[in-house]
Amino acid sequence: MASPRIALVTRRPRPEHDTDLPVLARAVGAAGGDVRVVGWDDPDVDWSGFDLAVIRSTWDYSWRTGEYVAWAERCASLTRLANPADVVRWNTDKRYLGELAEGGVPVVPTYYRAPGQSAELPAIEGEFVVKPTSGAGARYAGRYRADEREAARAHIAHLHEEGFTAMVQPYMTRIDATGERALVFFGGQFLHAIQKGAVLAPGTAYDDDKMPHPDLRPWEPTAAELDVAERALAAVPGSPELLYARVDLVDGADGGPRVMELELVEPNLFLGLHPGSPSRVAELIVKTAYAS
Repeated sequence: MASPRIALVTRRPRPEHDTDLPVLARAVGAAGGDVRVVGWDDPDVDWSGFDLAVIRSTWDYSWRTGEYVAWAERCASLTRLANPADVVRWNTDKRYLGELAEGGVPVVPTYYRAPGQSAELPAIEGEFVVKPTSGAGARYAGRYRADEREAARAHIAHLHEEGFTAMVQPYMTRIDATGERALVFFGGQFLHAIQKGAVLAPGTAYDDDKMPHPDLRPWEPTAAELDVAERALAAVPGSPELLYARVDLVDGADGGPRVMELELVEPNLFLGLHPGSPSRVAELIVKTAYAS
């Protein structure tokens, strides 16, 4: 049986800080896949030449969301795309948090201000966060004190000028002590988890570069964290088949886990922190490609 042809999809130029990609490419090759690393917007790529295209570090998508979603739909018409194009369309807009909340999933409370709407802030006590509904790596995210509302309104106005919908969330203060937890699922099963420190340090400007994953360490999730993560995945519209998923959690005011983001498009999987995971992931990728 011929080796399945598998594309690991990244951006151009390839991001140097994507430490998952070389590890995964080697593991997929060792598992029997004929693997290529390609850019999603490379006009010379023939997507029909692959049995499976797995989206990985396409981290520039949020600057070109319309173009990116159109690519996903085109790619999915030519080969099997993981995750599916309808998932990409839904998950590239963080207004999905509102849908999860409506479905009873505990999420960080979120308010939205679309272009054309007022930049007035909701009534939030204490610190709060402003960021775009389309973003990656904490791009254009800012943390504000209660006395910095004017600067926050200017931030929202800037997002509107750039064509982005703004989202406003209370700052989850427990994150400074307990950090974020990211639970990774592969092939519908829990794979591993990590804990990381807070991304938004006080006084960091919204247009500064941020370290998206500070102070990484392996994490053993609690039963409550696994429950919330599984509830979030079960609430994805259409119950699609997800090859991979990452659920980012923080502690709410009551200490219970809340979904900060549900990453179904291009999440870092933190393979380097879990030596047993690359081979498991690669075997599932090759199996999926054979089934295509």
